[in-house]
Amino acid sequence: MILVVAATKLEAALADGHPVEAVACGIGPVEAALATSAVLAERRPDAVVHIGIAGAQSLPNGSVALGSEAVYCDIHDPKARIPRVERVAPDAGLLAAARRALPEAHVLPIGTTAHVGGGVGCEVEAMEGFAVLRAAGLAGVPAVELRAISNAVADRDRSTWSIDDALAALGDALGAVLAELDA
Repeated sequence: MILVVAATKLEAALADGHPVEAVACGIGPVEAALATSAVLAERRPDAVVHIGIAGAQSLPNGSVALGSEAVYCDIHDPKARIPRVERVAPDAGLLAAARRALPEAHVLPIGTTAHVGGGVGCEVEAMEGFAVLRAAGLAGVPAVELRAISNAVADRDRSTWSIDDALAALGDALGAVLAELDA
């Protein structure tokens, strides 16, 4: 069974009509880690596809991105002397399948941060990816992150964000990825 994990019920509903289970994990890295860990222990899926809308530095709204890694920007500190986990790679097989399904997708690191504008050093930023992929990794479940761009990170006026367009692009992309995984 494939588990689709999204921050919100609005995003999770994009999995409706597909032979998967979906869950809304909540917004932000803490909620995402807690909820994902609990649902992984309860349902024991074969794979996780983490989806959501995101901001980008320069990619146009409606673009689709696959995470080549999830970077926990809130804890990233190149000068730190204490070891920490700040990067998580997606499952190579899931990423390869997603790339076949979405050849036009941008494949790049996606920053996870608890606040808009905190994804320093990453083209794409969101709020849950690292937490979901880390929880999946600790549970031994392969995972991949799929995002659609809704806004420029620098644009603080949320009324200008293209959420509906991003959700439509995300729904199409999710359908293509799930079809590839089912093939």
